[in-house]
Amino acid sequence: MNYEHIPLARLSISKTNMRYGKKAPDVSRILPSVRKRGVIIPLIVRPNCSPDHFEIMAGRRRYFAALAVEAEGQEGVTLPCAILADGDDADAFELSMIENCLRENPDEVTQWEGYTRLVKEGRKPDDIAQTFGLTDLTVKRILALGNLLPRIREAYRAEQIDVPTVRHLTLATKAQQKAWLALFEDVDGYAPRGNQLKAWLFGGASISTDVALFDLAGYSGQIVTDLFEDGGFFGDADAFWAA
Repeated sequence: MNYEHIPLARLSISKTNMRYGKKAPDVSRILPSVRKRGVIIPLIVRPNCSPDHFEIMAGRRRYFAALAVEAEGQEGVTLPCAILADGDDADAFELSMIENCLRENPDEVTQWEGYTRLVKEGRKPDDIAQTFGLTDLTVKRILALGNLLPRIREAYRAEQIDVPTVRHLTLATKAQQKAWLALFEDVDGYAPRGNQLKAWLFGGASISTDVALFDLAGYSGQIVTDLFEDGGFFGDADAFWAA
């Protein structure tokens, strides 16, 4: 790894940066120190397709703070950069996620977006767990948010839906989610939440697989796995009583 001070004009945000495409960050907290001492902690960059140009994988806020200082009239602003070899996008995005997770505590939906991208790049849940110091189950629980409709995920991110409710919704079919969402967005409707939602999803009774007196291996009905509780639930209460 090489270190170099690189002028701002030769830097840009990489598409592999965790926050690429999002609005410019609030740099008010770090701006005074950047004005006085410049950027001290190196950004992580790698060469891109343009000659003598580098893309920022980690260090977005420092970059925008330096841009603000330059806009105030300071000339010749450069940034200390650790230059990596041009590697695969999964490695680059992973580095960006690690820095962002260390600096701030991202919400579960933001983590889901990041982990999903890593999975698409070939990372397995247990690899992600080891990289970020999490259990395999924690990563699988976050990835379970992918079962939710985008509108439900965004409502959860905005804290309009509580944790128990969103966890039960990960057990719902897409049709059930659409029906629940219609109730949620209807000002005159009532969308069940928490344990009431679980009962609503399973037709009035959520029957745990733990109470089965028969061999589950021979059961032909639907079993819904619950990543947030031990075991799972019978998807059809009538089919359970008939077994």
